[in-house]
Amino acid sequence: MKRLELRVGVVLIALVVAMALLSFVWTPFSPTAVNSTTPLQNPGWPHVLGSDHMGIDTFSRILVGARSALYVGVIAVGVAALVGVPLGVASAGLPRWAAEIVLRVTDITYAFPALLLAILLAGVLGASTETAMLAIGIASVPQFLRVSRAGALSVLASDYVLAARASGTTRVRIALRHVVPNISPLIGVQVSVSFALAILAEAALSYLGLGTPSTVPSWGRMLGDAQTYLFSQPGQAIWPGLAIAITVLGFNLVGDGLRDALDPQLREVA
Repeated sequence: MKRLELRVGVVLIALVVAMALLSFVWTPFSPTAVNSTTPLQNPGWPHVLGSDHMGIDTFSRILVGARSALYVGVIAVGVAALVGVPLGVASAGLPRWAAEIVLRVTDITYAFPALLLAILLAGVLGASTETAMLAIGIASVPQFLRVSRAGALSVLASDYVLAARASGTTRVRIALRHVVPNISPLIGVQVSVSFALAILAEAALSYLGLGTPSTVPSWGRMLGDAQTYLFSQPGQAIWPGLAIAITVLGFNLVGDGLRDALDPQLREVA
């Protein structure tokens, strides 16, 4: 059952990645060209998923939207991991009072979710994809910090690390040689979970007009445009919503599968 979850998650993610890669070389129609002669077309031929209120092919926008979602997820989660993991590993070796300061700052960061950070940053930098990525990345740092710190504390308490310290190995070398490789499975699980949350956050920000600009196809932006036609053309909201749901489900299944596969206790129970 656990392996099935992992496999299904990998298949769903592979489908989204394939859509994103396909959008670089082919789309049925231009994802941005307005066509006033074909607004709000029902699914059929040649618009297999219909068209929006400006006559833009929905399927083409879904394909390019996959690219936008993965791009935001990669950058936002990359920023969070590059900041949070080193801070978490470093805080594990700090004195107790210094570690408490780091943890309290982390708690303060929790009070600023991605949506609120995006609103604040949009007021200063302007609404854009980069603003959304920065906000999501900053909001995700605490999770990576806490996960990496907990893992690092466990590794640092092991006998082989104590032996390495006794032999004069520096803290930096211990972190690079022993801590980081041993906590990498935990970080991998957190990356998968954070990726799903980043895609949801980006969709919410784009829906509110604080994320990807209207000139770039985005699933969240498509949902925002479709709300006016929710009852007359429900497909305009169903297709991007389904794309978001499939992508988030895929990353969550992969995260659960990796956790179960990498946790010895859960593996024994299974």
